[in-house]
Amino acid sequence: MKSPELQKFELLLPQDKIAQAIKRLGKQISRDYKNREPIMIGILKGCIVFMADLIRNISIPIEVEFISATSYSNGQTRDEKVDMYGGPDTPLAGRHLLIVEGVVDSGRTAQTIIKQLKKQEPASIEIVTLLDKSKCRQVDIDIKYRGFDVGDDFVIGFGLDESQKYRNLPFIGKVINE
Repeated sequence: MKSPELQKFELLLPQDKIAQAIKRLGKQISRDYKNREPIMIGILKGCIVFMADLIRNISIPIEVEFISATSYSNGQTRDEKVDMYGGPDTPLAGRHLLIVEGVVDSGRTAQTIIKQLKKQEPASIEIVTLLDKSKCRQVDIDIKYRGFDVGDDFVIGFGLDESQKYRNLPFIGKVINE
């Protein structure tokens, strides 16, 4: 029997399938960035679980930084305004950057962060995400590394939350609207 807290969503991606995708991404990044020592910039808070597992699956030297980003909407559109807090302490000029997100939906957060980071003249910027909600895209961004392309359902677990809860779930669940 499920606990009462777990009845409001259904399993979308089990832990073992997520682990396989992260291992694949780690190998791909290790191969693509061999001898380049990229800086991985996690977008808090949704990236925390994914990024922790991802960096353990990367076999090359990397640096880790974080940015906190908050999205606001007017009730009709998602991510209309994005505010960034903090930022990398490491100089980024000439460096290869990997922006790590738990989920990319509208793309506005990633677009805003990339625009800001480009001011520091990095050699390259790519996006890494566990979940890509490409059907929700509102802006044109390129995602080079994705774990899964998922629909537009609201998802929780593996670092992703609903009102700051459920980040600790070891799987991805799809929220069921009752």
